[in-house]
Amino acid sequence: MDDTSWGAPRQAGYWGPADGSPAHQGPVPGAAPAGPAYDAHDAQRTRPMPVVPDVPAHGGNQDDDRGAAQPGGASFRDDTQQPHHAPQPWSHDTPQTPSFHGTASQNPEPMPDAPQPAPAPQKKSAGRDLGAAIGVGLGLGAVIVVSLFVVKAVFVGVIAIAVVVGLWELTSRLDERKGIKAPLVPLAVGGAAMVVAGYVRGAEGAWVAMALTALAVLVWRMTEPPEGYLKDVTAGVFAAFYVPFLATFVAMMLTADDGPRRVLTFLALTVVSDTGAYAVGWRFGRHKLAPRISPGKTREGLLGAVAFAMVAGALCMQFLIDDGAWWQGLLLGLAVAATATLGDLGESMIKRDLGIKDMGTLLPGHGGIMDRLDSLLPTAPVVWLLMVLFVGSA
Repeated sequence: MDDTSWGAPRQAGYWGPADGSPAHQGPVPGAAPAGPAYDAHDAQRTRPMPVVPDVPAHGGNQDDDRGAAQPGGASFRDDTQQPHHAPQPWSHDTPQTPSFHGTASQNPEPMPDAPQPAPAPQKKSAGRDLGAAIGVGLGLGAVIVVSLFVVKAVFVGVIAIAVVVGLWELTSRLDERKGIKAPLVPLAVGGAAMVVAGYVRGAEGAWVAMALTALAVLVWRMTEPPEGYLKDVTAGVFAAFYVPFLATFVAMMLTADDGPRRVLTFLALTVVSDTGAYAVGWRFGRHKLAPRISPGKTREGLLGAVAFAMVAGALCMQFLIDDGAWWQGLLLGLAVAATATLGDLGESMIKRDLGIKDMGTLLPGHGGIMDRLDSLLPTAPVVWLLMVLFVGSA
């Protein structure tokens, strides 16, 4: 702040006594040396300069908020380090025209940003290779239909192969991501035996095979060091229940007289439910269903799954299942949409815990076998039970 604004002009380096006596004609110790910036003529010229609040002297970096402009005008710094005086009120109503005296640092008024062009709308992507997904899906469907309606035993073999591959994918990912070594050999042998036992002996055979598989996992793991035994066998028993035991209900559906058509209904409803959820969610999805588990799923997609599955269920029960009724198909479709969605979310939880996107890469456009079994496995026991309640087990 320029001290000339408080009284008559003074000569540089001279101070008058506080009592008003004649000025001491001599340099005051510690005063700034006289120079052009303190010339009396300049002091007279700068008298009209408005008083601005003092700002602590420091570097003139504009990015430093200590030197930022104060409200109501520009900020100045006097490099001569003259004595500070109490700041005067600043009027925002009167236009201020600050003049620059000495070395001044100012923050220029920021220029408004130029308007940016709006980004071009991006085309919504399906998120996967639809061509490969459709091709693989049609190929799998052809294998299933041929084996299902030619020889039932061949389809049981297809189920057993899918179970073994699914177990291999699951145990491999557990080992890679978590260091959990669930024993694959007893799981693969016991899983295949479980599917065959369910087809030959029904639910009783499936439960016995499940118990023997769990026992085999416990014994097999004893050949390794005891460190990690509990987590390894726990994961092994979980895998035995999650993959082969739930798949056994598909083989049990096949034992009925219209078994191939029951299995076809089960597969068709699950695929239609997934397709409805995918198509409706991709086109109309706005509200997330479970963002922390599967960000891609929406409530609109769930409604699409329910609508598609209920319509397909009514048609299948009316025209494919002996003694079936359309209203039973509506209930069946509703149940399939719910269990298929829960199954998909359940595997998504597993994959998120493991930090992976897909369980495998065996099926282009789909991921691995487990990525296709996620909706089918929990749906199988529900469809088997409703079929038994609606039309019997014969």
